[in-house]
Amino acid sequence: MTLAAGHGFLSPTGVEIAFLLVGIVTLGAAVITVTTKQLVHAALWLVVALGGLAVEYLLLTAEFIAWVQVLIYVGSVVVLLLFGLMLTRAPIGRSPDADSGNRPAALAVAVAAAAALIWVVIDAFRATWIDLDGPAQGSTKVSGAILFRHWVLPFEALSVLLLAALVGAIVLSRRDREREGGN
Repeated sequence: MTLAAGHGFLSPTGVEIAFLLVGIVTLGAAVITVTTKQLVHAALWLVVALGGLAVEYLLLTAEFIAWVQVLIYVGSVVVLLLFGLMLTRAPIGRSPDADSGNRPAALAVAVAAAAALIWVVIDAFRATWIDLDGPAQGSTKVSGAILFRHWVLPFEALSVLLLAALVGAIVLSRRDREREGGN
């Protein structure tokens, strides 16, 4: 086996470099999302983080998953979050209530949850081999079959949960307006 001239075994390609750069930007946006004290800015940084994930899917040639990411998460979840913020009259500027002062405990819980997640994923896929002869795992056919065969119930439960959150935000908004009108 010979390697092309100038390309070693570990030399990165343009796609790999783009994947790494987009990953760094996505990670930075995610960190800013959870550390900013302005709720609207957090929602907008969440758009950047979720959009970065969609770009990563595109770089992995999983176009269907990338567009599902854009439509469902960027298009629906973030819009729902912003509507919830607007309807509940959350403060637009800095929110002193957004910081409870429990950062060390939150960091410990986040590190423990990340370690548990990494351990579960490694344990679940330790002896799993990828079948390169079958259809591509990111293809529309395979993704649709998996989504509608195994993930229909969680998908529908999430949609009901998001609908309940929006209805709750509307109810809270109306209750505040009725109190102001009665005074």
